[in-house]
Amino acid sequence: MPRTKHGVPSHGRTKKILKKAKGYFGSRSKLHRIAREAVNRALIYSYRDRRVRKRDFRRLWITRINAAARLNGLSYNRFIEGLRKSNIEIDRKLLAELAVNDAAGFAKLAEIAKEKRS
Repeated sequence: MPRTKHGVPSHGRTKKILKKAKGYFGSRSKLHRIAREAVNRALIYSYRDRRVRKRDFRRLWITRINAAARLNGLSYNRFIEGLRKSNIEIDRKLLAELAVNDAAGFAKLAEIAKEKRS
């Protein structure tokens, strides 16, 4: 049986890693072992941060809604409570968009929330 040396497959694996590491600083884009470690770490961070991004945006939306609600004489939790009691189901992303771009529309929602709270 002939001897196999795996030259082509291992070269392909190396090229695959170095292609992913393109643009990394110094040895991280040149040397296979260091590039492999850097790419693996980057993949871990990218997986994790796709979930963290969702948390960060939710925090941003809540901050914007709170600021707009306080301009209308309510705190965030009282505003959300009033909307729930009046059966208005708008997600925080849309509420934050209203707070930034349509102050009059948000003020109407705040009035509805105030009425239902009392």
